[in-house]
Amino acid sequence: MSVQATLSGVTAAGVPVVDGIPFARTGREELQGRVADLLADGEVDRARVALFADADDWWTEPAPPAEQLAQVPAARTLREAMDTLGMGRVGDYFAHRWSDPTHLAGLALLGRHWPGDAPVVDVACGIGTQLRELARRGVADLVGLDVVWSKLWLARRFVCPTARYVCADVTTAPDLQVTGPAYVTCHDAFYFFRDKPAAAAAMTRLAGLEGTVVVGHAHVADPHGAPLPPQDYARLLHATVLYDDEELTRSLLERRPPRPAPAEELVGSEAIALVAGDLRGPAPVDLGEPLEPLRPNPLYTDGRLHWPSERYAAEYGPRSAHLPDRWPDPLPADAARRRLLVDLPEQW
Repeated sequence: MSVQATLSGVTAAGVPVVDGIPFARTGREELQGRVADLLADGEVDRARVALFADADDWWTEPAPPAEQLAQVPAARTLREAMDTLGMGRVGDYFAHRWSDPTHLAGLALLGRHWPGDAPVVDVACGIGTQLRELARRGVADLVGLDVVWSKLWLARRFVCPTARYVCADVTTAPDLQVTGPAYVTCHDAFYFFRDKPAAAAAMTRLAGLEGTVVVGHAHVADPHGAPLPPQDYARLLHATVLYDDEELTRSLLERRPPRPAPAEELVGSEAIALVAGDLRGPAPVDLGEPLEPLRPNPLYTDGRLHWPSERYAAEYGPRSAHLPDRWPDPLPADAARRRLLVDLPEQW
């Protein structure tokens, strides 16, 4: 039986599925069993709440009470759902992903190495921001993989409903039913993986001999996560093309192709991107131009740029020169490219 053959239930392999999202995360066998028992008793709502309470191993905040988590499906917007889930700083990150510099770098990377008609597996996809960009530009075969079930639920509900989602570690994921050479991507997450050699090997196997592995925003100097030197990332991934992350962001804003660099020149970078396997070609469209309908960037209130938290301001403020302190009037011709205007999900 397919891991997504049922909306809510248990597959023949014993994997519980709630709201169409299998829960096959390694190290959560007790939770898997509890969810499977709840599903067997017809307690889908309680099974969902149990999965909402699970988090990644880096998260230090306690889960909200079950009564609060039970209210998540009633949320009318992505932000309301994230608030009810108690996502805190991660919620700030996801809510404003559409204009942060790491997202722009990811778009530049996708635009230079476009998957075309290859199936895409987005590892550590979060709430599906990158999958949404791919789906809206015509890529049909999309799989999102993440170890946090609630993030996948948000992706399916609010951000990119056309993708398939599986909650699992890439190193132990069930059969994702990806045929042919695949495009395996991981953006702004690989540096968090504790067993990077195993993750790199699993991503390479998923891609296949003629596939592509793309890792974006892998920390080098930034202390968040568990960063590696550029040479080590390149060796693990067998990467042949590397970019400085800031160069990717600049290239998107300046409407030009990004310039790659050898690993030894990237030692001082804050973060880098790497491409291995089939390098593919550029996208047929300019990913620097967001798709309509466009809305004013919600970071602006009363004509001023307001960051959602001090933590967010410290991390993204110095890297966001494309966002002026004051809302310009009239808007410049490149307002959309600079993400003064953004293509937020309908129920943002």
